[in-house]
Amino acid sequence: MRSIGEYIRLYFIIEAQYIKARLQYRVDFIISSIGMFFSSLITLGVFWVIFDTVPDLAGWSLMEMAFIYAFYMIAISPMQIIFDHFWQLRFNLQQGNFLKYYFRPLNMMFYYTSEMFDLKGLTQLFVGTALLIYTASQLHVAWTFGRVGLLFITLFSAALVQISIVVLAACAAFWVLDSYPVLGLAWRLREFAPYPMSIFDGAFRFTFTYILPIGFIAFYPSQIFLRPEDVSHLTYFSPVIGIGLFALTYWVWTKGVNSYTGTGS
Repeated sequence: MRSIGEYIRLYFIIEAQYIKARLQYRVDFIISSIGMFFSSLITLGVFWVIFDTVPDLAGWSLMEMAFIYAFYMIAISPMQIIFDHFWQLRFNLQQGNFLKYYFRPLNMMFYYTSEMFDLKGLTQLFVGTALLIYTASQLHVAWTFGRVGLLFITLFSAALVQISIVVLAACAAFWVLDSYPVLGLAWRLREFAPYPMSIFDGAFRFTFTYILPIGFIAFYPSQIFLRPEDVSHLTYFSPVIGIGLFALTYWVWTKGVNSYTGTGS
C-alpha cells in the first residue's frame, strides 16, 4: 500500500509530463482556453437577458444569480480539470485499452484519473474566482475567518457532488454498451445547478435535492453566504452529502472494475 504522500508525488510527476506534452500544441491550448472563457460567460448573458425583462427571478437579483453562477463555475472546475478522463471511459472499455490499468501497483481510480489534466478548465476556475470576488463585494458579503473556511468546505463538497454524478454515469459503461446517453444526461443536468431551486415546482425541487442533489452544487451552499436566514438545516449537511455520494461512486467504480472482463476479442 502506498501512502498519500507517495500518491501526491506520483500525481504531480504524471501531470507534469502530461502538461509538457499538451503544451507542445500551444495554439490549440490558447484557442480552447479562449473558447472556455467565452462559454463561461454565456450563462451570464442569459441572466442579463432575463433580468432585462423582469426585475428579479423568484426574489433573486441579477447580482445574487451571478454569485451563485460563480460558485457553480468553481465547484465544477475539479470535474473539468482532474476527472475529465472519465468522458473517455466508454471508449477505453470498448477498445480493450482499459486492461492496462490492472497491471500497475496503483489505485485504479487514481491511475485512470491522473492520465489527463484539462488545462483549459483552469480558465473556468479563474473566471469563477474573479466573478465570486466581484459579486461578493457588490453584495457586501462579510468575510470572516469562519466564513472563508466554510466557503472552502462547501466548495469541496459541491465539487464532490458534481464529480460523483458524472463518474457514476460514466461507470454505466461497465454494463451498458452505449452509455453516452447516460453520461450526456448527467452532464446536461448540471445546467440546472446555477438556478435557485425555488423556481422549480415541488417534484423537480425534491428530485434536485434528495435524489440527484444538483442543488448542492451551487444554490444551497450559496444561500449560506447570501441569505443565511433562509438556509435549511439540510444545507449544513453538504459535506456529508458530498463525501457520501463520492463513497457510493467509488463503490460502483470498484464493482465495475471487478466485473470487467475485456472485449472478448
